[in-house]
Amino acid sequence: MDSFRHRQVTLDSADLHVVEAGDPAAAPVLFLHGWPQCWLSWRAVMTHAAADVRAIAVDLPGVGGSTGAPPDGTKRALAQVVHRLAGELDLSGVTLVGHDVGGMIAYAYLRAYPDLARAVIMDVVIPGLEPWARVVANPYIWHFAFHAVENLPETLVAGHEREYFDHFYDVLAADPATITDEARSAHAAAYASRAALTAGFSWYRAFPRDAEENAATVGPLATPLLYLRGEHERGDMEPYLTGFRAAGLTDVTHARVPGAGHFAPEESPAQTWQAIAGFLSRWCPGAGH
Repeated sequence: MDSFRHRQVTLDSADLHVVEAGDPAAAPVLFLHGWPQCWLSWRAVMTHAAADVRAIAVDLPGVGGSTGAPPDGTKRALAQVVHRLAGELDLSGVTLVGHDVGGMIAYAYLRAYPDLARAVIMDVVIPGLEPWARVVANPYIWHFAFHAVENLPETLVAGHEREYFDHFYDVLAADPATITDEARSAHAAAYASRAALTAGFSWYRAFPRDAEENAATVGPLATPLLYLRGEHERGDMEPYLTGFRAAGLTDVTHARVPGAGHFAPEESPAQTWQAIAGFLSRWCPGAGH
């Protein structure tokens, strides 16, 4: 039997698909997916987490089961939607966990809203923070520039979402087989309209504005942050930690997810939750036990 609870939450012009597991009275953990994925990227992690917390995932605006007019793609605007969702769900003491683009949103959220208890950011560079300039200059990250072109990515990818997305799973996962055929098809279906593709590509088109906003929003911030990367994710972790600390974050810890590449929540879900639960155990002693 499906142990997940699904519902739609309407916020102005957006209708968000929200999925929950675990005790509704437990400490809330809100999961944000990245590109090219949907809430299902967190399904296995949530299965592990449900014994300890109220696990909540959402399709980002315009993707999958979340319909209506999405915001402009800036992570600050998306963080505002997530904050309003947290209010609608009456969440307090929330831990926000973001992977890939979801991690960029989590960073914008922790900068904008002091009610955030703690954050986990996974497998992503934050626009405007070190080592952003080096990452975007790397030709290996060619898709950042491609996705930022107006209209062209939609035209070329439409009807070929599965083939295009498969390229990234096959190149960036430590073991591509861990991203199952079922998951790949579900993620492709979540973007199988021009509007959904545009919603996803808008996240990339907003990077210059994100970088400006993040670079301008610095100063001491005590919100605890765990930065997670897959064990096989390319690049040294230290410059990312330096970037957070240079921006003013005073409580930054880090860990690697064993066996995982870029898509750690799907590649190594048990180990991903173990790392998050270890972080949460500072405040929720029962987490992970």
